[in-house]
Amino acid sequence: MAETTNENTTTSSALKYHAGFGNHFESEAYAGALPQGRNNPRIVPHGLYTEQLSGTAFTAPRNENRRTWLYRVQPSASGTSHSFHPCGGGGGAITASSSEISLPESFGRADWSNDMKLDPNPMRWGATPLHPSTSSFPKSKKNINFIQGIHTLLGSGDPTCKSGIGIYVYACNSSMAATAGDGGDGGNGGDMHMYNSDGDFLIVPQHMTLMVQTELGVMTVMPGEICVIPRGVVFTVNIMGINDDEENFARGYILEIFRGHFQLPEIGVIGSNGLANVRDFLHPVAHYESDEAIANKACTIVNKFGQQLFARKNPHSPYNVVAWHGNYLPFKYDLRKFCAVNSVTYDHPDPSIYTVLTAKGGDEDGTALADFVIFPPRIMATGEIRLFLIDFWMRIVLNYSPPILSFSLLLDANTFRPPWFHRNVMTEFMGLIYGEYDAKKTKSGAAGGFVPGGASLHPIMTPHGPDAGSYFPNVTNPCDKPTKLDGGLAFMFESSAMCRVSRYALECEQREVDYASCWDGLVGTFPRPHV
Repeated sequence: MAETTNENTTTSSALKYHAGFGNHFESEAYAGALPQGRNNPRIVPHGLYTEQLSGTAFTAPRNENRRTWLYRVQPSASGTSHSFHPCGGGGGAITASSSEISLPESFGRADWSNDMKLDPNPMRWGATPLHPSTSSFPKSKKNINFIQGIHTLLGSGDPTCKSGIGIYVYACNSSMAATAGDGGDGGNGGDMHMYNSDGDFLIVPQHMTLMVQTELGVMTVMPGEICVIPRGVVFTVNIMGINDDEENFARGYILEIFRGHFQLPEIGVIGSNGLANVRDFLHPVAHYESDEAIANKACTIVNKFGQQLFARKNPHSPYNVVAWHGNYLPFKYDLRKFCAVNSVTYDHPDPSIYTVLTAKGGDEDGTALADFVIFPPRIMATGEIRLFLIDFWMRIVLNYSPPILSFSLLLDANTFRPPWFHRNVMTEFMGLIYGEYDAKKTKSGAAGGFVPGGASLHPIMTPHGPDAGSYFPNVTNPCDKPTKLDGGLAFMFESSAMCRVSRYALECEQREVDYASCWDGLVGTFPRPHV
């Protein structure tokens, strides 16, 4: 069934969504715009053009085949007589709307041929600043939009071969365009829109809500939510509630996969429910620019192509899709709706039970190219369970209330609750959206630590685990009753790929160069009497 939204609005409170995952949806923003009975009619309703967007090869298995039919005011090919040119700072600036838009030559300001190196050491970074300052990246006071504010931290493989991943952070204080409402102004000279020829983006906002406009519709994505923008879909990121306060800027993380698409993990013996439920994923409904002044406004289209940025002028807005149907779509998900599974007896299972999304393509069968895992608020149920016995017969029939009797069933009082010490065949990159992480608690007033907006990296087979400040208190914790962990929301990008680290990641001011000293206090305590 087509969903029609005559309001064609971008007001966040009025946005509508389709619920589901992997479904075939259809949507129209103008009544009667969606053809019936065929995909590519000779005469398209209301004089629209037909265009197909393919996210997989035509011959991909049906259960994996992804494509969407678009019915738009002008096809994407309109305007391509303005050629793409390489970006590259001031010297490679693209002129649009009589203004210069300065973009780096390489996406994330990292040349993967020269600026990436292998380093097996554990690393940690503080919160990403708006204006980073390193020997290679001088501090700036300019307004920075989403594309300009992205910095590469690590990556592996080669998007030209459709292999590997990229991990980035972003910090920006300017919207990319005026088209998505809520204060967009085009940032640094005219509206700017982007599409990614290399892979799919998974965006994790940490500070401030984003309004993400795409060819398929508009989404708002706040901290605690994520969104996925598939390969090839044109999008714009605007910041909601932005003002002139220099501390008022958006910040977050990005995972990019160069192969395949994100999907839900199999849940096997867990059953048919749990983890990230299908009904909680939301896809935007059709939206087009009905204001002629915006629809016909010249803009800049940016293309991420082989980790390089190319840009061209476009004579009109790319957001002219009036109707669509298909299953190749952007989507968002609220992490608060994740249904966590945990042990109720002893120990705790591997963190893979907190996987929200996964991407096939690892080095071995059953191994993911990338997993997106969260550590949400949850109950750690190991400990003492107190059972109450009441003589209900006496209570109900004789109207006599006997004393309440109880006894304790000690299921387990010897579980170490934080994650264990570990060496892993996977690369582990962690970020913190809010609060604290139970294996890396920062002391009040102390410098450094695993903080919101910060990150850590534990490369393949690099030892890691709880720091001394978290380990010893949890060893002495009697673990004698269930505990609710609700002090924070952390996540992990996990990959089977061995990643190289960028020059920015190694040199930036927020890197904690002495991170590994957090384990120096783990002195030997053997032998001591077994308790």
